[in-house]
Amino acid sequence: MSKAGIFTTERSQPPTAAVEVLLRGRGGMSPAGSPVRITVLGAGFAGLSTVRELRRRDAQAEITLVAPRAELHYLPGIIWIPCGLRTREDLIVPLDNFLRRQRVRFVAGEVTGLADGGRVVQTTAGDVANDALVIATGGRFLKKLPGIEHAITPCEGIAAAERIRDRLRAMTGGTIAVGFAGNPNEPTAVRGGPMFEFLFGIDEQLKREGRRERFELVFFNPSNEPGNRLGPKAVKHLLDEMARRGIRTHLGHKLKRFDADKVVTEGGEFAADLILFMPGMTGNAWFDATDLPRSPGGLLQADAHCRVPGRERVYVVGDSGSFPGPDWMPKQAHMADLQAAAAAANLLGDVQGRSANATFKVELICIVDAVNHGTLIWRTPERNWLLPSARLFHFAKRGFEWNYLRKYR
Repeated sequence: MSKAGIFTTERSQPPTAAVEVLLRGRGGMSPAGSPVRITVLGAGFAGLSTVRELRRRDAQAEITLVAPRAELHYLPGIIWIPCGLRTREDLIVPLDNFLRRQRVRFVAGEVTGLADGGRVVQTTAGDVANDALVIATGGRFLKKLPGIEHAITPCEGIAAAERIRDRLRAMTGGTIAVGFAGNPNEPTAVRGGPMFEFLFGIDEQLKREGRRERFELVFFNPSNEPGNRLGPKAVKHLLDEMARRGIRTHLGHKLKRFDADKVVTEGGEFAADLILFMPGMTGNAWFDATDLPRSPGGLLQADAHCRVPGRERVYVVGDSGSFPGPDWMPKQAHMADLQAAAAAANLLGDVQGRSANATFKVELICIVDAVNHGTLIWRTPERNWLLPSARLFHFAKRGFEWNYLRKYR
């Protein structure tokens, strides 16, 4: 063991052994006097925020993080990959230093199921036991639309944004179609904001490159009010911005299918040489191997305290969960941060035998960026503000990225 307290199990160990880096602190104690073992699933915004909140509240708890890789992929920044403002290297943050500082045990593996009421997590690296569990493995995109293989789904990751960049570089002209849809059984399981950013960003990029006149941009959505979760002011602003930029819209028609060269809806079809499409979200495939309660849209049921109903000391944070609240509750990093704080407070209270019923506020904050300027949108149950496009907001978004990633570097 080194002075830093680091233990490493190499991949040459028997396959039943967890492939992990073990970073121990003093060991938190339960009321029974044994170390409290907390397992967090997922190394995205929700999982990492939960780790920070747990450690901030308890310096002794033994925290285990399970994820395929000890990396944070900062997906909000992929909107700048097509224009060259960001690269893969800019957006992938190795978590070794963060895990060391937070004294977190890392298990490199994919979750396959649960056992013993959630007290055992089954992974491709072996079983991981716990006294309390936080599920933060994100969501999964619904890929049921016929011909969806002809579209690029940007938020699937950095590789998808790189495909968009490469396709744009190779195109000399044509029609670019950008759209999104939701989960009909889960109103909150939609992520449309990035699609507006890709739309406006591509428009701005093509203008900078002096070739916008060779392209037609079309925005499509099955709703007549795309982005209505952002609020009515935002819908009007976004549609007015499309009109100002000469972007054609195809709204209010249910999607039927994609072909290699067109988008087909119940209200007609139109040609498309490049299709960017964000489908609605549902739960992870590994949920099906458990008896965890599910929402109609396939996410994990959660109460206002981030607890999974009917499960002892099992919590959910971020995109994995279906939470009570308004139908505009966002799926975004800021919301995951708020839920992580509530989950951490309630988890530690539960394992220590204290009454804990922390809740989270519902708040949408986003900057719809267009490469060199952006629009700020803020929504709470009490108010809905929109501040028009300005260069300040573009740089504020970049500043937020820098500050957010600094926590993990």
